[in-house]
Amino acid sequence: MSLAFDDYGRPYIILRDQGQKKRMKGLEAYKSNILAAKAVANTLQSSLGPKGMDKMLVSPDGDVSVTNDGATIVEKMEIQHPTAKLLVELSQSQDAEIGDGTTGVVVLAGKLLEQALTLLDKGIHPLKISDGFDRACDVAIKHLESIAEEIDIQANDHEALIQAACTALGSKVVSKRKRELGKIAVTAVLDVADLKRKDVNLDLIKIQTKTGGSVEDTRLISGILIDKDMSHPQMQKEVKDAKICLLTCPFEPPKPKTKHNINISSAEDYKKLYQQEQQYFVEMVKLVKDSGANIALCQWGFDDEANHLLLQNDLPAVRWVSGTDVELIAMATGARIIPRFQEITPEKLGKAGCIKEVQFGTSNERMLVIENCQCTKAVTILIRGGSQMIVDEAKRSIHDAICVIRNLIKDNRIVYGGGSAELACALQVLQYADEVSSVEQYAVRSFADALEGIPCCLADNCGLNPITSVAQAKSRQLTEKNPRIGIDCMELGTSDMKEQKIYETLSSKKQQIQLATQVVKMILKIDDVIAPDDY
Repeated sequence: MSLAFDDYGRPYIILRDQGQKKRMKGLEAYKSNILAAKAVANTLQSSLGPKGMDKMLVSPDGDVSVTNDGATIVEKMEIQHPTAKLLVELSQSQDAEIGDGTTGVVVLAGKLLEQALTLLDKGIHPLKISDGFDRACDVAIKHLESIAEEIDIQANDHEALIQAACTALGSKVVSKRKRELGKIAVTAVLDVADLKRKDVNLDLIKIQTKTGGSVEDTRLISGILIDKDMSHPQMQKEVKDAKICLLTCPFEPPKPKTKHNINISSAEDYKKLYQQEQQYFVEMVKLVKDSGANIALCQWGFDDEANHLLLQNDLPAVRWVSGTDVELIAMATGARIIPRFQEITPEKLGKAGCIKEVQFGTSNERMLVIENCQCTKAVTILIRGGSQMIVDEAKRSIHDAICVIRNLIKDNRIVYGGGSAELACALQVLQYADEVSSVEQYAVRSFADALEGIPCCLADNCGLNPITSVAQAKSRQLTEKNPRIGIDCMELGTSDMKEQKIYETLSSKKQQIQLATQVVKMILKIDDVIAPDDY
């Protein structure tokens, strides 16, 4: 520690903490980074595939999550190592762009790092390994595009979309009901999709959860469902031909911004104050009624006095509507969000066919449904389940299925699952490796071995012998020249994934291989790490 002075003569202390840090260089740094990232990938390995295991994660607050969604697992794991955090970002970027395949992308990155470690031990330079992986990745992507098939998403009552959703839901907790939930997800996406522009606005699909009942009770509601009820129990429960006033200002008298005291010295003064407050409420309700609105939805609360006046004036109202719900209702009904009562005009009102209160179960819990919205077709998927954990996992599963359907509408090319696409790419990359005359040949071969790691994991998680299963699938792909042969995880008696109707979007598989390769290249370029001692 030493004392120094700045330009103005002010003293400051310099702390020497360099000695408290440790530094790793060269091969030691490479190995440390690879082993940290591999540890995360190995955690997710057992969650891959239709029979993958779930993970139970307990937060510091004691909240328990049970999931096998890769992005959720790595997000909730408290990872300290900066290189391992790269795999968290990898999974999240796959989730943000594609919505599915978050576990597969991390497992593939782990397999690539495993191969890189072997190559480093052989004395091959990390940049040569990176270049080899890059070349192999390009070959794999080109081969994926050549084996991809276009499907007709309109044919047979959108059966292709339902099968894609079933593939996405097959590895989840709700897999027993994958067909029913797949149909709900497909109907929801098609209701809000613009098929001419091949565009889907997922903001118009609201996923609402409610514990109670079972997963079978999950249903699709044509309209917006909000977890609120009328502010007064005597207000009418159904408003037809609704003209909605969307308010982001509270039903209460204005408050001065400065501190103030009011001295009331007599009963007359108190009555005047009471009348003044009443007048504020009366004017607010009058402004809403005069605009032609027959229901008010308010983002803020209002007290019992305002509630009573709203009931007297036959104006149903809902309070404490969340900001996201306010925005969704505005989009769907064409309403303008009104920040002040003085700005209420008939043009700013939203229109809907019907707003009604619905009740669930025996617990007297109520929700509001807004149907037949004027501007856009908004839908809500109401998810039911026996516990909060099941409901949360079902929500994540349906979100994945919705994203897969959205991707298929945007690009209707598919590749077959069950590890068949990875095996086909691995065989193509191995064939290409013989043409490479430089040191990169070793890296290209290792890339093919890493791709084979995915079907190995699938077989292992399904209780099959991974080496035998992968060897048989490879042999059949070569002899039959059929890139659809994969691992028969469900033991249905056929390894042809086309017959099993197991497929996923081409965009998802391409993104997985590209993202995993990019992250591995990034990790292989780090050769110097300065970190605290406890790192």
